[in-house]
Amino acid sequence: MPITVRPALLDDVPGLARVHVESWRETYRGLVPDDMLDDPGFIERRERFWTKALTSEQNRPAARIAAAISDGRVVGVAMASSPQDEDATWTQQLYILYTYAAVYGRGGGSALLDAVLDPDQSAALWVADPNPRAQAFYRKHGLTPDGRTKTEDGIQEIRMTRPGRNE
Repeated sequence: MPITVRPALLDDVPGLARVHVESWRETYRGLVPDDMLDDPGFIERRERFWTKALTSEQNRPAARIAAAISDGRVVGVAMASSPQDEDATWTQQLYILYTYAAVYGRGGGSALLDAVLDPDQSAALWVADPNPRAQAFYRKHGLTPDGRTKTEDGIQEIRMTRPGRNE
């Protein structure tokens, strides 16, 4: 089935939460504690997160949230907004981009990235390290490590940035 990407809707919240949690389980097993990934409340917390992200007035208009849909179900999600890093010199930051492993290579990730990041503006993101597949995906889209690292939620991360086409 083809993958289409569109702005996320409030009706998508259960699917957004599921893809968010299942992607973490597929990607971060062995990098974060199993009890965190297997916590029975994990999906419910992500549902609250996505409900707030889609309904909070303080998120609009800065946050851009997109859903990847295939065969009527959410198979990916992305969210970008204004940068929060203190040393930000870029204009937009990718905070979330997850798809089910089953749809890797079908264009959903690229379409999600394009839906939430303007290629004419500079951008940054934090990505797990090690996560060679994701890092290669972002390099393919013009992002390169800038030398900054951090640990968040027990996950080592590197920052990747790219200039905008018009900058």
